[in-house]
Amino acid sequence: MKRKDFKIRGNIVDVFSKEIYPAEISIREKRIKSIRKIDKHLKVYILPGLIDSHIHIESSMVTPAEFAKIAVQYGTVAVVADPHEIANVSGVEGIDFMIENGRMAPLKFFFGAPSCVPATEFETSGAVIDSKRIKKLLERDDIYFLSEMMNFPGVINKDPDILRKISFAHQFHKPIDGHAPGLLGEPLKQYVSNGITTDHECLDFNEAEEKIAAGMKIQIREGSAAKGFDKFSNLIDIYPDSVMLCSDDIHPEDLIKAHINKLLARGVQKGLNVFNLVRSASVNPVNHYKLPVGLLREGDFADLIIVNNIREFDVLETYIDGEKVYGDEGAVIKKSGAGFSIKFRSNPINREELKVEALPGGMRVIKAIDGDLFTGSLTTDPKIMDGYAVADIDRDILKIVIVNKYLVQKPVMGFISGFGLKKGAIAGSIAHDSHNIIAVGVDDHDIVTAINGVIKMHGGLSVASSEEYHGLQLEIGGLMTDRDVQKVAEEFKHLEKQAKSFGCKLKAPFMTLSFMALLVIPELKISDKGLFDVNKFSHTSLFLRDNN
Repeated sequence: MKRKDFKIRGNIVDVFSKEIYPAEISIREKRIKSIRKIDKHLKVYILPGLIDSHIHIESSMVTPAEFAKIAVQYGTVAVVADPHEIANVSGVEGIDFMIENGRMAPLKFFFGAPSCVPATEFETSGAVIDSKRIKKLLERDDIYFLSEMMNFPGVINKDPDILRKISFAHQFHKPIDGHAPGLLGEPLKQYVSNGITTDHECLDFNEAEEKIAAGMKIQIREGSAAKGFDKFSNLIDIYPDSVMLCSDDIHPEDLIKAHINKLLARGVQKGLNVFNLVRSASVNPVNHYKLPVGLLREGDFADLIIVNNIREFDVLETYIDGEKVYGDEGAVIKKSGAGFSIKFRSNPINREELKVEALPGGMRVIKAIDGDLFTGSLTTDPKIMDGYAVADIDRDILKIVIVNKYLVQKPVMGFISGFGLKKGAIAGSIAHDSHNIIAVGVDDHDIVTAINGVIKMHGGLSVASSEEYHGLQLEIGGLMTDRDVQKVAEEFKHLEKQAKSFGCKLKAPFMTLSFMALLVIPELKISDKGLFDVNKFSHTSLFLRDNN
């Protein structure tokens, strides 16, 4: 509820003076008028509102306004959002949709201009955002940064279009996000010398330290599939000014449980300094991205949260611009409104299209790793039936299929280990970065059923076996829906439960599946144009005999 002039009391967690003291805060209009120390015993604590420093809202499978309904319950007052996913599906129109929809909620969304649409030339996306379009985006006041520059080979090798995008970010004084897994040494220095300032894709602690030494800020990611908080959290106390917290990609069933607030709780449990923790989720992103978000000082926007204590960080109330957006009555956010449609393939596939003729000499297999975006690779002899390579559940080698969702093309097949399915198939129209349809399964019949279910819904997720089929429709670009996030989370949880009942052992089956098409993260991936060797940054053959 919005009030013109009011006061709140609590123990202030002051990240600047590094002290905690009881105080009364006077709020007028959108700002903090005064903070007055008082001699009272107070139970609750007041913190600056929390910020997710790097997130793709699309991964929550709901619109920005629906996302906000949940995020404010966990003390999130702002997010630094990369609309890379919807941009790869529908270009600038998709970015505009995200911005306009976000304005329907009080949560502060700060969107960037996606730097890599498409992410690579080795896949088919639904749109292209070249340097001319990037310039027009960066000119806008509602675009705050150039999103993650994942084409680090293009930066290092001085690709003209990439360098133009970077130059426009400098021209309009907007920061540039990075995305360079495993990049070290001289190539890292070249990358950073172009003014690229952040990274959330470090492989290990030493890499993170080298990137900080080179001048980058490290965003510690804790998402649904990629979880790095335990690995990197000690950076927060060692480099308190150079670390931010983010979720990157978070599915709805995880979002409804917690957000950045619980990373603070985990950090305290690990013995980290509470002021450094809060700083990583407030001061650092505000300073880095120059965000109009308050930091609990006189004159600041009244963006603050009240929590039960500084061990659990359970949020009691959230205020944004002096407006109470969450409290005893729940989140005070209205319905988000409808989305928009894109061109989506309507032609179903059939089993004949999925046959893979077996060749001698060994077969390359993607190795999925639970809780990681990275994959391994292995070479083995295929299981052969009637001259065709087929899934081998005894060795956990399943078929993986990519279907172009924008054009009618022949599916691309490969094989993958790590999913553990004993029957059935799972499929979805979320497949980073171009978001074609991706599926993994044991049996071609079930794979076809799962994929055609996604096509019929014009986007979504599905599980299928000979006995059952379940689907979750994502009608906005095949990525999101405007339905209530709680209901979406329930449906998604049901799908994951079904996938695990088929034998899948992964913590986040659909999230992991979506990253098997992410061609900028090593080692072996797949796109609608074929199997892809990320280390060589080129397509490769399924069978060694075909290798040139």
